[in-house]
Amino acid sequence: MRRPKIERDQYGHMKTTLDIDDELLARARRHAQETGRPLRALVEDGLRRVLAPAAPRTRYRLADLRTGDPDAPDPLEGYSWPELRQAIYGDPGAP
Repeated sequence: MRRPKIERDQYGHMKTTLDIDDELLARARRHAQETGRPLRALVEDGLRRVLAPAAPRTRYRLADLRTGDPDAPDPLEGYSWPELRQAIYGDPGAP
């Protein structure tokens, strides 16, 4: 079975037809005209952005906002969780 020949323009670009929403195409043409670029270049740039590999996600790190003497004893170390909760929120049964 023979494969169909792919036709290219004088610059080696493959020609194709796309169905694009009228408003989107009008916006793209305006943008191309305002920036002095051909519509083809605008479409190619958009496709490259969509098809580019996603940037690796970096792990979020909280900023270190500690204050005071780092060598001082932890003032909360002697409290249990229920005691800390009581100190923070007060009486859980109170309105």
